[in-house]
Amino acid sequence: MGRRLRSQRRGRGTPTYRFPKRGRTINVIYKNIDGNVADIISDPGRNPPVAKIHYSDGSESYLIAPLGVKVGDRTNFVSLLSKIPLGAQIFGVESVPFSGPKLCNSSGSFATLVAKTDKKCTILMPSKQKKELDPKCRASMGTPAGEGFADKPWLKAGKKWIAMHRKGKLYPRTSGVAMNAGDHPFGGPTKPGKPTTISKHAPPGQKTGSWGARRTGRGKRR
Repeated sequence: MGRRLRSQRRGRGTPTYRFPKRGRTINVIYKNIDGNVADIISDPGRNPPVAKIHYSDGSESYLIAPLGVKVGDRTNFVSLLSKIPLGAQIFGVESVPFSGPKLCNSSGSFATLVAKTDKKCTILMPSKQKKELDPKCRASMGTPAGEGFADKPWLKAGKKWIAMHRKGKLYPRTSGVAMNAGDHPFGGPTKPGKPTTISKHAPPGQKTGSWGARRTGRGKRR
């Protein structure tokens, strides 16, 4: 009998697949109060830096720092979608009003506000997909800082392991075809004609590859 599959081991919730406490992400909260940027800090669970905000009522909070922000600036980059001009680049978009930033939170990623009415606002996502949101949803104008971080090479495997571990990701990750036949359904000698799809109703130990895919393989040339 072979070892448990990766999907089965993850379901047990062992420390290998658990998010470490020291690398928890800083909670980002939108407030409808004016404030100043007090500091810009690094968040171990995020790619972009985080701005520490001091509000006029004496409270503190954190926001994802947009490109070009500096200590002492006013927090005038957060606004309602209904008040943002068409064609503006936005990030940290709320999916529903007062839900907090959910969309386009990674460094360098942004959405574009392409249309708006009294009942809905349409944004163009980085994937070229359009989403319709409530005009009361809030967003930050600009792009998240830290673009180009992926261009820096990993000089040591240990540095990448630390970065992946802080985000709760398993590293290094071995592909199924590189394993033995007893460790993974795709392991062992190559079998011609073996499908890589699995039913949506299969148990967790069998869900490897594509789940209920409509089609596989290369697309037809046009």
